[in-house]
Amino acid sequence: MNKSKEFWDMASKNYDKTEERFEYIHTKSREKTKKFLKSGNIVLDYGCGTGTTSCELANQVKEIHAIDISSKMIEIAKEKAFFNKVENVNFKQTDIFDKRFGKESFDTILAFNMLHTVPTPQVVMQRIHELLKPDGLFISITPCLRDKMSFLVRTQILLVQVLCKIGIIPIAIRRHKSSELDNLMANGNFHTIHTEKIFKGATSYFMVAKKTVEI
Repeated sequence: MNKSKEFWDMASKNYDKTEERFEYIHTKSREKTKKFLKSGNIVLDYGCGTGTTSCELANQVKEIHAIDISSKMIEIAKEKAFFNKVENVNFKQTDIFDKRFGKESFDTILAFNMLHTVPTPQVVMQRIHELLKPDGLFISITPCLRDKMSFLVRTQILLVQVLCKIGIIPIAIRRHKSSELDNLMANGNFHTIHTEKIFKGATSYFMVAKKTVEI
């Protein structure tokens, strides 16, 4: 986790700038997410980055607990919330396995651009299932790096893969297909209620899945 934290700490300086090229996907994802939120919801934003999504969705819900392993990302997120007068978001530098999060604590968990970077997606989904209330929703957007993408993005991904292989980028970046994400939900005891592919240079897969409870 330390190497990953260091990487994201360094990336935080230019993170918002580098994400501008994907703003179409980000904006679409946030607008679609709003349709599934309720005013009384308690939300966990997993991998919140610099807090843009949490700040934008804050007025749709009761409260948001926004977490990221990067302390530098969290610093920027807190500044953004202060500037925008957002008061119902609690930003914290931690990960989803923080024991302070109790079982069935959240109505909704968000994971935007996260699932392709975590070392063990199945274990993460187990934890998300544990943290959600019965019938709670998991909402995610994930780059599908084995689906349709432009030549430019494909070239950039190949470069990133090389950098990962030689250790310059110390995080796992998986090349998912959308069907693999469908299987991840099903195998994690989730019932998918909405999916949509959003394309802008590359395919991102927007998913809304409901926690299922075995009786």
